[in-house]
Amino acid sequence: MKKIFIDGNQGTTGLKIYKKFEYRDDIQILHIDESKRKDAKYRAEMINSSDITFLCLPDAASIEAVSMVENENVTIIDTSTAHRTNPQWAYGFPELDKSFREKIKSSKRIAVPGCYASGFNSIVYPLIKHKIISTDYPLTCYAMSGYTGAGKSGIAQYEDLNRSKELDSPRQYALNQEHKHLKEMKAICSLERTPFFAPHICDYPQGMVVSIPLFTDMLCRSVNPYELREIFAEHYNGEQFIKIREIGYSSPMIGSNNFENRNDMEIEINGNSDRILITSRFDNLGKGASGAAIQCMNIVLGLDEKTGLNLGE
Repeated sequence: MKKIFIDGNQGTTGLKIYKKFEYRDDIQILHIDESKRKDAKYRAEMINSSDITFLCLPDAASIEAVSMVENENVTIIDTSTAHRTNPQWAYGFPELDKSFREKIKSSKRIAVPGCYASGFNSIVYPLIKHKIISTDYPLTCYAMSGYTGAGKSGIAQYEDLNRSKELDSPRQYALNQEHKHLKEMKAICSLERTPFFAPHICDYPQGMVVSIPLFTDMLCRSVNPYELREIFAEHYNGEQFIKIREIGYSSPMIGSNNFENRNDMEIEINGNSDRILITSRFDNLGKGASGAAIQCMNIVLGLDEKTGLNLGE
């Protein structure tokens, strides 16, 4: 039985991971005394006593936690932004390429992708790999997320009975084009040009749709939506967590809250011979956070990747 420690189990992602472990009898959760959960010495003892530690912390605290590791057998699965572009760490999106899964299997340091970056990379990585777009294509990413992606303070704001009326509508943010996921998007897909990113936070708890529009006359080779759908189906062939839908699957509209409490992702391609829209839909706290972290743990332990996780139809 493997020993698991969750450093930061009071945050949104940490609580979700803990809840998913409630009915698993193949792991032992190491519990930290509430009065000592911020005590560096005690945290270090817990980390070094574990087989796998999940870091559900702000970036600086995650970096500090990694520096505490003295036991070379401890695997760290970090859900923060701190290590996602570090080439010495495995990037926790095994479906992107066989090399990603192999690195997760063999690594003691795994960085879980950001939620928006998961949707973006699920679309753009295959486009680059199969030479549909160039690395300097001027990409635009338009995204909608449930408010749980905003963390504890954001959740409290949205669930306050006396909240501002403005919160009833979607709100666009990261207006300065410096969203923390942009570095990750650019690095993982080997892009030369930083994408334009327009994320929105919306008045529902969980769920996300990330959209990438393409102009066909700017592609590296001519493809229509049907041909592109086949390229994506081949790229993700055999993957349990990624579903490539048929053209027109969600016609005429795509909802962004349909994947609540699911840990899979669906990609849909629509459009025409001039303009193509590719969308990735998933739960921002599932495949976009805690579910992805547990999937990585299952890979490390040599288990079926979907163990303890909920995959829809």
